Order: sequence, then structure tokens, then C-alpha cells
Amino acid sequence: MPHIHIDYSANLERLLDPGALCEALRREAATIEAFPMPGIRVRAIRVDHYAIADGDPAHGFVDIRIRIREGRPAEVKEAALAHLFEAARQVLCGAMAEHSIALSAELRDIDAQLSRKCGTIRDHLGGGA
Repeated sequence: MPHIHIDYSANLERLLDPGALCEALRREAATIEAFPMPGIRVRAIRVDHYAIADGDPAHGFVDIRIRIREGRPAEVKEAALAHLFEAARQVLCGAMAEHSIALSAELRDIDAQLSRKCGTIRDHLGGGA
């Protein structure tokens, strides 16, 4: 964990580099001790159909949802969210200075009893992480 999902409005396609945003969030997540590096997943999805505020098609959005396995203290979660939100804000600050963009982020716990996982990423990481 974490799994980081980014939705962004299609009208930001020319202003936003989704790959750079994903990498910035991956890099920041990797610095957070509570997040095991092998479990980090970041993905961005362009949203083609949306309506915002007064309906002006110039408005855009970036919405970030972070899911982590339950059990971390509130202060750890709050700090992690603050770090990831700031990383996203830094990537988007130029576009936000010139365009109408709503940026939001939310962190949620995953109920471990209702979540199953398996994978071989750890087997293929350099350095035996």
C-alpha cells in the first residue's frame, strides 16, 4: 500500500502530464515510512464526461484517492495525506496559476478482512526489498 488513484478532467490533457504526476506521487509515497515501497501503485484516469461548478467547460479537476490498509494512527495518515497533496500541488502549480482547476485528495482505510492480494513484485525488486 498505498494505492493511489488519480482522476482528471479531459480538458486538462494539454496542461497536465499524467505520467509526471503519477511519478511525483510514487516518489513521495516511497519516502513515507508507513508505506512499504513494493506496495505502491499509482494510476491516472482521464475522465471524458463531467460537469463542474457553473458548467463552464474551462473548469477542470484533479481528484486523488489514496487507499491504505487499516491500522495506521491518525497522525501518520494525516501527515501522509499532507505530503502527497503537496507533491501533487507542486506538479500542478503552474497550470493552477493560469487555469480554473479543483484539486482534491482523500485517504481511506481498506478493511483487511475484505481485501485479498497476491503478487510477485517483491520477488523481482533489486536489492531484495
